Amino acid sequence: MAVDHTLEELMGMLGDFGRYQAFQFVLHLLAAVTAGLHMLSLVTVAAVPEHRCFIEGVDSASFNTTSSMLDYNALGEYIPLNKDGELESCWMFDGSNRTTCTSYVYNTTYYKSSRTMEWDLVCDRKWMGALAQTVYMLGVFTGAVWLGGLADKIGRKKVFCWSGLLQLILGVAVAFTPEYYSFLVIRYLYGIFGSAGSYITGFVLTMELVGPSKRTPCGISFQAAFAGGIILVAAWGAVIHDRMLLQVIYGLHGLLLIAHWWVMDESPRWLWMQNRKREAIDIIAKAVRMNGRGLSVDKEYYLSKDKSNFSAEATSTTSAGLTDLFKTPNLRKMTLNVCLCWFANSITYYGLSLSSGNLGGNPFLILFLMALVEMPSYITITFLLDKLGRRSITSTLMLAGGICCIVATYLTKGSIESTTVVMFGKLFIAGSFAVIYNYSAELFPTVVRNSAMGLGSMCARLAGASTPIIILFQTFDPKIPAVIFGVISLISGTWVLFLPETNGKPMPQSLQDGENFGRGDTAFSSCLGRNKTHMEDMPPAQQMVPMQTIER
Repeated sequence: MAVDHTLEELMGMLGDFGRYQAFQFVLHLLAAVTAGLHMLSLVTVAAVPEHRCFIEGVDSASFNTTSSMLDYNALGEYIPLNKDGELESCWMFDGSNRTTCTSYVYNTTYYKSSRTMEWDLVCDRKWMGALAQTVYMLGVFTGAVWLGGLADKIGRKKVFCWSGLLQLILGVAVAFTPEYYSFLVIRYLYGIFGSAGSYITGFVLTMELVGPSKRTPCGISFQAAFAGGIILVAAWGAVIHDRMLLQVIYGLHGLLLIAHWWVMDESPRWLWMQNRKREAIDIIAKAVRMNGRGLSVDKEYYLSKDKSNFSAEATSTTSAGLTDLFKTPNLRKMTLNVCLCWFANSITYYGLSLSSGNLGGNPFLILFLMALVEMPSYITITFLLDKLGRRSITSTLMLAGGICCIVATYLTKGSIESTTVVMFGKLFIAGSFAVIYNYSAELFPTVVRNSAMGLGSMCARLAGASTPIIILFQTFDPKIPAVIFGVISLISGTWVLFLPETNGKPMPQSLQDGENFGRGDTAFSSCLGRNKTHMEDMPPAQQMVPMQTIER
């Protein structure tokens, strides 16, 4: 792989992680918190509490309590029982006949108001509530593709900051939308900017700024921060019971990203690849001073040095985009492999969630615990990833998660064994999902890195959209959906073994770098001692120089 030695020498002057990188990293990390919060906001804002038909002459506005919901003696002659001996949620007696509800009574123990309660999005209108979340995911899908490519063309900072501003505006505006279909439109736009734009761009900014030794903890921190956003959803939901005020609070978290217009810098690597070398050197010079490394950056020297080493390749990639990921064979194979990996991680995690069954109790506590359970996996991965490598850990965790997904379906639902298998499966998949972010950022060259990350995120959203279709197979056998999820994870976990290892290697810059990267490097060639890497394809002068050695 051809390395831009001038750029690597400049980036090496920063060190792997100094005060400057730490400050910028925290700014980027805030986007992960808001992304997790916006993604799950509908869980509380449009919560579906326990409900049943409103009985004229029996119920009143003040009768919406837990006791009224479960009073079998008082309601037995009005509400039929289901096969489990519980009161039906959507049926009532009209004389001797069963009929659907005309209005509803909701259990207000945990939720005093929600979009579902206001618009009665239950029973035969339940699909309308599900559509609201689907539309949001379609927005994330759109943002992952569109904003990912846009960030590679106009810059990471512009996409990050505009997304932060728009998620603030849309997050507050959606709280006041009085009509269902306009609510869906704003939810769609909210998804584009709330959980796609700033989050993916912020991750890429961090990966392009920190040194190889710090990519792992920084990348995993994004996943932990995303889970932290989910914890905030649970915390605010437990405190604020008015759905309008609650959504306003969620939207106002976008204020955390407003100051980024003035204090966050563009990626020096992206500026360099766009031939905006002076701007890149100015940012690096500021960073070197902030890190206090006792070095000075001679801007004119590095500009003249770069001109003397100028190559046509450096400027031919400035217009690279999503389609360039599929034009050459090696990049195409890596892109398809990574896309399946994102898809499989997302769909397997959801499959394991289905296997856990419905959990009773305080919904805010449950949501908190479901986010918290991922933290041990992230902590473990942080310590092991640089020791064991990206490829082996991703494959192992996906294979283990897929096996857990399948095994859990054959155990007694709700048993200790089943719960244990499901929780271990969640730990495995949470870990592999975290690693694939780092792995994807390191596999693809700078000129299309944001596009590649957006494409991967798009595949994860596609998995979420595919899940309801797969669940329909439960009609034939309840085990079929989880087995499908598990098999997909097993297939992807095996195919990952054909990706090159990126641990400790500089990230590729140009499209040619990406095409040459890792040729012949698979888990099988490594085991057989025939690992032909990209270095063997190039003369000594073109060999890759690790970033750790440059900084000295």
